[in-house]
Amino acid sequence: MKDPTARFSDRVDYYVQSRPGYPAAIIPLLVQECSLSRGWTVADVGSGTGIFSRLLLEHGYRVFAVEPNPEMRAAAEKALGGHGGLVSVDGKAESTTLSSQSVQMITSAQAFHWFDRPQTRLEFERILVPGGWVVLIWNKRLADTPFQLEYADLLKRFSKERPFVGYDDIGAEELKAFYSPGAYRRQEFNNFQDLDFDGLKGRLLSASYMPVAADLEYGEMMMELSDIFARHARSGAVRLSYRTQVFFGRFVAG
Repeated sequence: MKDPTARFSDRVDYYVQSRPGYPAAIIPLLVQECSLSRGWTVADVGSGTGIFSRLLLEHGYRVFAVEPNPEMRAAAEKALGGHGGLVSVDGKAESTTLSSQSVQMITSAQAFHWFDRPQTRLEFERILVPGGWVVLIWNKRLADTPFQLEYADLLKRFSKERPFVGYDDIGAEELKAFYSPGAYRRQEFNNFQDLDFDGLKGRLLSASYMPVAADLEYGEMMMELSDIFARHARSGAVRLSYRTQVFFGRFVAG
């Protein structure tokens, strides 16, 4: 399997243009449930192109955006450089390079499934203040409409990696073990994207396991995607729906 820290290097433009954002309601949730407060510093680990970092910055928090992929990190710096609270960090979950006990909260959006969990656990313990919080977030794409069922089938058939890679292997037991001996709670939000064909194409190609133009399967995949879009588009767009899952808990030293 491709090195997780390098697998999006050739997908950055598609990622910037076509990946979904996160519901703004996540911030009030963290304020209420985790006492997220002005003056806190948050480490957004696996921050990628800065999609979740942007939400934190727009609410006035100082953010260490920790990202090992140079192309994705550069895209975040370009998009978010005007925010004074941003500190862009060349680091990864297992070795962030941050100082010990330097952050009150760690977030990871659409990234935790790529991490070495035992090593990440140790690093998170090190950089968090005592009693600090860890928040794990995923936009989980639904397959509950004819369009989304056909789109999900296309992804599975053309994926370059078997088994189909993603976040679905992170279940309740893995999360329980990661937060242990503490506990975590969960909240969900509805989320969606309305996409024209170029947006849908970009969303497809932002996935690291899908063929690119140099691959033999690319032409067939694009024809099928065009057919799916033509069958299901309304007013020139299709809707991709998600359940945004937020897991949050204090880290207790094991």
